[in-house]
Amino acid sequence: MYKSNKRLIILDADGTTIDAYSAIEKAFSRHGMTLGDQESFQKRHHLFKYLGGLKQFPFIIKKNIRKQSRKQIVATLTEVYRQEAQLYPGIAELIQTLIAAPDIVLGLITRNITNEPLETLRQLFMRYDIDVGDMDFFVHVPLNERKTSHFRLIRERFEINPARAYICGDEHKDFLAAINTGMHPFMVSYGFEDHKRLTMKFEVPNEVISRTSEELCRRVLHAMELPASAQFSAPLAGPGKLT
Repeated sequence: MYKSNKRLIILDADGTTIDAYSAIEKAFSRHGMTLGDQESFQKRHHLFKYLGGLKQFPFIIKKNIRKQSRKQIVATLTEVYRQEAQLYPGIAELIQTLIAAPDIVLGLITRNITNEPLETLRQLFMRYDIDVGDMDFFVHVPLNERKTSHFRLIRERFEINPARAYICGDEHKDFLAAINTGMHPFMVSYGFEDHKRLTMKFEVPNEVISRTSEELCRRVLHAMELPASAQFSAPLAGPGKLT
């Protein structure tokens, strides 16, 4: 039925592998604006996407931003991403391990809104000695498109059983896209949506949510039956436990 026995892992960028909050905070600060604490940021989790111009900013920020200054902010954010933005702890090692695994198809699907986003992320990952060219795919999704169809196209392209396919994401839409394409979701609550929002508002099961990037790495490596380094030696949480 399926020509490949490999497993597929689709990574998300902002809020899952990349510390987007810190990068956006730096960009806003350089324009004399305050982003606010991370908890408040998560409550208005679409803020990052507002920079793309599809929605209106919250009033406190909107009054300081016009069309031209939005372009300036995106330009600054692009510079921050390329030169300073950080991957979450353990993520670089995880990606390098997955790239080296011969039976895993690995890639990234992103909605990053910096200028020339694929080039921006290429430069960011290169600072961690990760060549995105070593990934099996690297896709940018426009803001007006859903990830669901892209997830399905990637899985079908590599002819992989959906039961052997996984996505890593930080928003409930990532969870729904995974479920709607028959894939298993690895969710995180340290990105654009916090644990309370994911579980209580959108009923994402606690069992698939990692509260830290280190926990995400342990979950993925365990599922892929790959050895974990000492930094990921802590045991996984059992069903229903909060970690």
